[in-house]
Amino acid sequence: MADRTTRLPALMLALGLLVAPAAAAKEVTLPHRGITLNATLEIAEGKSPGDGVILMVHGTMAHKDMEIMRQFRALFRQKGYSTLALNLGLGVDNRREFYDCARPNVHRIGDALAEIGAWLDWLQSNGAQRVVLFGFSRGGQQAAWFAAERGHPAIGSLVLLAPINPMESVQPARYEAQFGAKLAPVLERARALVQAGKGQVRMEKVPFLLCPDATVTADSFVSYYAPGPELEMPALLKRVKSPALVVVAGGDPVVRDLDKAIAPLVGGKRLRMTVIPGADHFFRDLYGEDAMEEIVKFLRR
Repeated sequence: MADRTTRLPALMLALGLLVAPAAAAKEVTLPHRGITLNATLEIAEGKSPGDGVILMVHGTMAHKDMEIMRQFRALFRQKGYSTLALNLGLGVDNRREFYDCARPNVHRIGDALAEIGAWLDWLQSNGAQRVVLFGFSRGGQQAAWFAAERGHPAIGSLVLLAPINPMESVQPARYEAQFGAKLAPVLERARALVQAGKGQVRMEKVPFLLCPDATVTADSFVSYYAPGPELEMPALLKRVKSPALVVVAGGDPVVRDLDKAIAPLVGGKRLRMTVIPGADHFFRDLYGEDAMEEIVKFLRR
């Protein structure tokens, strides 16, 4: 773990004192299923896409420029790694910011898989034959899901930063603590609509993900709030064939006991795990640098 002297660059990054040259970052776009997706490509100094790229997937309803994504993009660049940080579309054309809670939610949790695949194809066609698939929080679960269910010849390894267990994240007690409302009646209504072939019906004034008063289709609600056990991290990691590193935040109030859940699977060359003691879900207060040290060790193996 880094001492205070070696942590100084990360502190300067956090304070905005180290800024990459404007030419180092380039926005790229991709047409996908009727909308435009966008991402930020940053090629490390002296490198090309052929040297490898890290494809970065953000967390729930967030975006590529959220604080933790900027932090890890900067740390990767500092270590000499190129990145492509994507924005999941969530059904919105050229989306750039946190999802607007006033907008109807028609996206489903599994939509991310096709978008990850599209960006992997784009990277491969632009010279990147070796890609590290990196995901944070829900993006970590979706990255593992993609690797387990679909895979791609360009994926060399996975780095999963505080990936969620979707069934844990939508427990009724959490829903009620977050919104002051019961999950069961809303979920029962959504399931009934889906079973009746009316999954596109929009339910209004529904607490949903990060939004206390959302409009959401029944399909969308069920996809997030009724995930099957096959989408839990232990089940996915059993099916992932690429080398993978899971980085656990030791003080994470969002993802609880992840280290215990996957410990039986860790070992050998395929799956590794590291716990960053004291880190919260977003690896604030320089814990991101500690995480990056472990990630670099893994990638250099």
